[in-house]
Amino acid sequence: MRVGLGHDTHRLGEGGPLRLGGIAIPHDRHLIGHSDADALLHAITDAILGAACLGDIGEFFPDTAAENKGRDSADMLRLAHERVQSAGYRIGNLDCVVFAQKPKILPHREAIRARIAEILSVTIDQVGVKAKTGESVGPIGREEAISAECVCLLVPTT
Repeated sequence: MRVGLGHDTHRLGEGGPLRLGGIAIPHDRHLIGHSDADALLHAITDAILGAACLGDIGEFFPDTAAENKGRDSADMLRLAHERVQSAGYRIGNLDCVVFAQKPKILPHREAIRARIAEILSVTIDQVGVKAKTGESVGPIGREEAISAECVCLLVPTT
């Protein structure tokens, strides 16, 4: 078995909705980035690539490449997952944490879990998502940024 850790942070800008975990969440702010800036899907992408020792999201989808401008993070995650599968692994489970002062993630958690499971063609019980606030401290607490982390367990397919 292999374990990978992924992390991502994006700044918040005025105007919504917020794209997180592959879904649009009603909010008065959005994540800023070269792609669609979905910090949670980026963290998952890095976790699965890292577990398979295949590098990271920046190597495969650099923010300097025009084709990645505004790119759907679900597409990047699917392509990374295909590489992981080609390397001989399948996802055992994901455990993810979203760090956001607002909006509250709990009302959207099941939709996020279902969307991630759909993107990766796994069952929803293989996808854990929880959230923590910034306790009004630092960039997370001041609602300047949202971060996400993911731990991934990969299992050999042979």
